Amino acid sequence: MPWLRLLLLCLTILLAACHREMAPVAFHADGAPPQLSDWHVVEARDGRLQLNQGVVPYDLNTPLFTDYAHKLRTIWMPAGVSATYSATDTFDFPVGTIISKTFYYPLPAGAARDSGEVARNYDNSRDFAGSGLDLAHVRLIETRLLVRRQDGWTALPYVWNAQQTEAVLQPTGAVQPLTLVAADGSREPFNYVVPDRSQCASCHARDMLSHALQPIGPKARHLNRDYAYADGNENELAHLVRVGYLSGAPAPDQAPRNANWMDPQAPLDARARAYLDINCGHCHNPQGAANTTGLSLSMATPEDRHLGICKPPTAAGRGTGDHFFDIVPGKPDDSIMPYRLASADPGTMMPELGRSTVHREGVALIRAWIAAQQGDCTTLH
Repeated sequence: MPWLRLLLLCLTILLAACHREMAPVAFHADGAPPQLSDWHVVEARDGRLQLNQGVVPYDLNTPLFTDYAHKLRTIWMPAGVSATYSATDTFDFPVGTIISKTFYYPLPAGAARDSGEVARNYDNSRDFAGSGLDLAHVRLIETRLLVRRQDGWTALPYVWNAQQTEAVLQPTGAVQPLTLVAADGSREPFNYVVPDRSQCASCHARDMLSHALQPIGPKARHLNRDYAYADGNENELAHLVRVGYLSGAPAPDQAPRNANWMDPQAPLDARARAYLDINCGHCHNPQGAANTTGLSLSMATPEDRHLGICKPPTAAGRGTGDHFFDIVPGKPDDSIMPYRLASADPGTMMPELGRSTVHREGVALIRAWIAAQQGDCTTLH
């Protein structure tokens, strides 16, 4: 029947319009576009947070803790350029690079997305499938962009709306009241804090002289791991080389690799050092914001006083908890480091930014690491 064929044709056209391809990624050489979709890197479409063509997801062996938030990280580069490999530092990314990090939470069973309830777990099996997020199972909070422009990196924080359809630029930051719900049903109210642009700079500053920004995660030791891409598992360094986003990299077995802090098969020392490296090392290093403390927590730091072992603090106060050394071998209860990690008091807690809750599992790891150490600060001083 002619009218039926016409109806089917109209429906086909309408469906095609609804499922049209995402516009190409748009690199903005200056300015601050008001909406995340102005970049076309990731967009909420057809019930998923979708990645655009050429947007490559990645993850870290040990990620930085942010109030138990899950994170979808991506890299995009314009055609014909690539990042330059470094064995120790952040890769040298070309102008035009856009790095995104979307913070989200799985939803507890039976919870509505607008309830403010979010799950406290490490399981992303129900929300991520290598190419996007299933919005039926997650709540999007924010997406941060680091954009490599001619004059350096620019940080832009975008906050997702209640409808989960768009993220809007929030240069002054934002606060979202949420409640973490554990598997046993216990609940922990907290305020999720979206950093303002100056706070982004405090963590991402390459050094305290130039104040130039740089990414934290894209280093060889963090990316040397397998990833479940949409077309199968592959080592991330090898994948970046294969798609033309990285040059000069050795074979993965010749590159440094941090441990997964949650891997019970990895040595305790390697897990703890990886945890401190990603969570603390970007500030606690000879060029970082905390360089005046004399405490260096990056992976290259030898296990001596520079790492905090039998090292007295540079300033007294309540942040020490009346303890005398950053780390007392064998005695986590006498050590400043786990005391500050276990605090949510703004005048005591470390890190100072990026969390409102205590990372229980991370604190337990550092306490176990210190408890296993040998030595006596009394005989060393």
